[in-house]
Amino acid sequence: MKLIQVFSTALKLGCTSFGGPIAHLSYFHDEYVTKKKWISAHAYADLVALCQFLPGPASSQVGMAIGLSRAGIFGAIVSWIGFTLPSALILILFGLGLSHLDISNHKHWLHGLKVVAVAVVTQAILGMGKKLCPDKERITITILTSFLLLFINSALIQILVLLVSGIFGIYFLKPNEELPHEPIHKGNKLIGFLFISFFLLLLLLLPVLRQVFNSTEIQYFDSFYRAGALVFGGGHVVLPLLQAEVVPTGWVKNDLFMAGYGFSNAIPGPLFAFSSFLGAVSSVAPNGLLGAILCLVAAFLPSFLLVVGVLPFWEQLRTNQVIRKAMLGINASVVGILLAALYTPVWTSAVFSPKDFALVIVGFLLLEFWKLPSWLVVIATVVISFVIYL
Repeated sequence: MKLIQVFSTALKLGCTSFGGPIAHLSYFHDEYVTKKKWISAHAYADLVALCQFLPGPASSQVGMAIGLSRAGIFGAIVSWIGFTLPSALILILFGLGLSHLDISNHKHWLHGLKVVAVAVVTQAILGMGKKLCPDKERITITILTSFLLLFINSALIQILVLLVSGIFGIYFLKPNEELPHEPIHKGNKLIGFLFISFFLLLLLLLPVLRQVFNSTEIQYFDSFYRAGALVFGGGHVVLPLLQAEVVPTGWVKNDLFMAGYGFSNAIPGPLFAFSSFLGAVSSVAPNGLLGAILCLVAAFLPSFLLVVGVLPFWEQLRTNQVIRKAMLGINASVVGILLAALYTPVWTSAVFSPKDFALVIVGFLLLEFWKLPSWLVVIATVVISFVIYL
């Protein structure tokens, strides 16, 4: 029963979570924290902070972790399948039928989807900020974090900011002793150690196997596994690494690569699902459906191994008093990271005109004051976009 609940909830999010990884975390917060109450706001923020430290797609890792906490390892798997399946299917079909589709005929409503993501992210960050930044110290951390990242933004800088915020929390912040502790996952440390070991083994062994065996399947798996294992910062950051793997090798033409990447930003679900598109359109077999599945699994496997491997140790660490103080600062810094991301790339890639800004205001009004569900606001925005962008 729990597996069905985890899958159906993840599938709903996979069908409605537009706007990229930052927006996904907002949708997740609304569904898992506010509505279903599967996890507390503070535990969710801790989980987001942890996934910011891990390589791979942060939003997908948060979904896996919540599925793991809810229904064990199979819960993590079905959570990933549910969240990824819609976007993967759309991208595979798009790739296979690309020659018969003219994206320019659909630019109005696709742009509307990007605009509504601004409203979703704004409303979610406001809600997280109220809970995680209740005093002047944590508000200051949030503002300084967003200010810095607006000028110098990289995966390394984000990690350094989180570390500094954690150190600040240890010395200057005091956790609320009244706050109940909600375990994220009581896992087996031995299993966790085995999963982390397997993650490292594949990372080191696959490049060797690629040289020993002349197998396209191993080459695909190695390229996409490394992309998922070594990239910090989410789906947008993986673009140059994947491009360096598939374009120079002749697997995918650059024009086709950029067309698929652009389309993947206009559909719901994780941006890492773009790997299924690349596998589907590759000029070298295995391609099509088989290639799509191979590349998709390879890109997400590192995230799955790390989440299952790290969480058993994380649960013990986060109950420590020093760690709890650090997490207060880190959580405030996470809000700052999301606030900076609200401007770029979420705002800068969507709002170009007074019409765009007006649509953002309407979306925010419907979400924050009318309390409409996000999926309904997305549909309403698409309908409105047909009118105002014609």
